Amino acid sequence: MSGAGVSAEVGLVAAALAGDDVAFRELTEPYRREIHVHCYRMLGSLHDAEDALQETLLRAWRHLGGYEPRGSFRAWLYRIATNVCLTAAASRTREETRVVHEVETSPGEAVRLTPYPDSLLDELPSDALEPGAVYDLDESVQLSFLAAAQLLPPRQRAVLMLRDVLGFAAAEVAETLGTTTAGVNSALQRARATLDQRRRDGRLSLVTTRPDGNLERTLVRRYMEAWHAVDIDGLVELLRADAVMTMPPEPLLFRGRREIGHFLSTVPAGGALDQIPLLPARANRQPAIGAYVRDPETGAYRAYGLMVLTLDRDAIAEITGFVDPTLFPDFGLPAELEP
Repeated sequence: MSGAGVSAEVGLVAAALAGDDVAFRELTEPYRREIHVHCYRMLGSLHDAEDALQETLLRAWRHLGGYEPRGSFRAWLYRIATNVCLTAAASRTREETRVVHEVETSPGEAVRLTPYPDSLLDELPSDALEPGAVYDLDESVQLSFLAAAQLLPPRQRAVLMLRDVLGFAAAEVAETLGTTTAGVNSALQRARATLDQRRRDGRLSLVTTRPDGNLERTLVRRYMEAWHAVDIDGLVELLRADAVMTMPPEPLLFRGRREIGHFLSTVPAGGALDQIPLLPARANRQPAIGAYVRDPETGAYRAYGLMVLTLDRDAIAEITGFVDPTLFPDFGLPAELEP
């Protein structure tokens, strides 16, 4: 931040300390979206991230007198947000594992995760990432990365996000977490080792060969056309040979074309895919599709769930399904379609 920017920030802090809530909003507004995305990465949930952001802003307002102007206000907000997320993670109760469909599949993992709208990611400032960041924005919001991060102990997850995603120095992270630099480096090493193991196991593959816009649109169009035509063979042909399908938070994992094809031909509406209309959307810098099911009483089609497609070159590498109709408004999708 320039000298003039720092001076203006100091003035806003002084005004906010005097009770000027407009000054406080002006002070925090430039950081709201990136703090929200940080909370999302930490908690894996769009709606939990919103709660954490509001709690962060509330704590910042209440404890503004503890902010030292010689430090970065942005880093101070991240410190508060990270600790809010750690508190939220600690308070979560372990939900009982439940399987909603009787299918033959490899066991997966119960991961608390929801998608994040691209329209909100577009609001991030261009300088939100520091030079020391290991992951770029697209990688850091990829669902397979976030699912792996949710399985890390919360403090390891916090270190990974602050160091490798946001590029904060080890000393800054140590201050944020109330630990030592050596403790931060040790936690980061363990988190990286866990992610490396998942890469070797084929459960974390940061896709670097993304298709261009035209090819992506073609793949999504072909997927939706095959779906509406109940063309299971056509759907399967679009999949990479080692494609996977998951449905957080359910511990389900379908691996390979055969398993995924069997699921699509038997489970959604008993395989009657033409009874499930689709609409395109975007999530986590990837194409997404909203699915609707018919209400037998009204005949209208009601929001059912979202599928996020991870593409690699000219094929679909992963399908991540979210059976949560409350997400639809966040993605600009209608809650209901006329019959």
